[in-house]
Amino acid sequence: MAMKNQKPKIRIGIFNRVWLFLAVLGPGLITASADNDAPGIATYSRVGSYYGYSFLWIILLVTFGEIIVQEMAARLGAVTGKGAGDLIREKFGVKTTFYTMVLLFIANLGTTIAQFAGIASGAELMGMSKYIFVPVVTALVIFFVLRGTYHNVEKFLLVMSLFSLSYIVTVFILKPDFGPILKSAVVPSFELNTDYILAVLATVGTTITPWGFFYMQSSVVDKGVEIESYPLTKLDVVFGAAWGNIVSAFIMISTGATLFLSGIRVESSEEAALVLAPLAGEWAGLLFTIGLMGASILAAIVLPLSTVYAISEAFGWERGLSQRRDDAPFFYWLYVGIVLFSALFVLIPGLPLFRIMWLSQTANAIFLPILLILVLKLVNDKDLMGNYRNKKGQNYFAIGLTVFVTIVTIALFLIPFITDASIPI
Repeated sequence: MAMKNQKPKIRIGIFNRVWLFLAVLGPGLITASADNDAPGIATYSRVGSYYGYSFLWIILLVTFGEIIVQEMAARLGAVTGKGAGDLIREKFGVKTTFYTMVLLFIANLGTTIAQFAGIASGAELMGMSKYIFVPVVTALVIFFVLRGTYHNVEKFLLVMSLFSLSYIVTVFILKPDFGPILKSAVVPSFELNTDYILAVLATVGTTITPWGFFYMQSSVVDKGVEIESYPLTKLDVVFGAAWGNIVSAFIMISTGATLFLSGIRVESSEEAALVLAPLAGEWAGLLFTIGLMGASILAAIVLPLSTVYAISEAFGWERGLSQRRDDAPFFYWLYVGIVLFSALFVLIPGLPLFRIMWLSQTANAIFLPILLILVLKLVNDKDLMGNYRNKKGQNYFAIGLTVFVTIVTIALFLIPFITDASIPI
């Protein structure tokens, strides 16, 4: 006999489950999708054309590293209700905060310029003048961010994240043999030569970035995520990192299945898009270009936001897309300044954009180990995090990642001095 007070079981239909899953997507998916930006696509394209599928196992490992870093950022935001800039100032003082913000600003500005360079390149690949297209995109970006709330901007960024599907569609158009692809993803391979090692460094460096950490934590705070609902945000972080790196892998696969097998080597995503069309058909080249354009626009919005979130937090100024412009003037005007400067910069003829991209990646390489050390101290602070501190396993992984990134950073600077190799970006 059934008990009278027994509560009926609530059944959640498949459509409601899908809707619930889509509802939690946000900071994690946006951060990971923006990470596949213009420098990232250039790196993955170059690696795929030079080494085929052999870097896929590295992408798999990097995925775990990115999940560790972004989860700590999201948890810090949910528990404390503060961004990374706030916490660094409170725990480590003004001097450390100042140097941290200087490094972040230099790295982010260079990377933002690279995004607008990607927009300009995509426009020219599609037969449009960059002198018209870049100003139009810039005006729309500024208008949308100034007029939108956090939730409206988040919805737009999620839509922009869908452009990365073009790389997956490209691979299925190419119809490569998936046997070697799967084998390369699970069976490690390595070459003991300078160019290969430099390519590994570039692949790791373009995937796990300081700006991604700052944006993740700040957007979790701006969205109003609290610790009670954090499990859903954690799901977003894990899915976002996994999805972002699946897209990275498909970029490598698309260039590996065509350029590598044809003996063609490229140095940039623009070259890859140009060569793909005659090799694999116009649709493949067009889809590759669409992916570059969408990723560049997405990152051109997110990178400046990461910068102004962090700097505003560090100096105690009002910030956030949920704030009115009159209440957070520095936040919005600094955002406009960074976007305008970056857009105008790429329109100046003859500038060494490749060198600027390299300098921004170098600043990221210097900054990342420093940031990881600061983050580990924050996330293990009992007064700050209470019962939500890192578990031992999380610390082991995070410390291992920090040591690895530090070694990578040292190697990144030593190798050019002892060899004639250049840094692949």
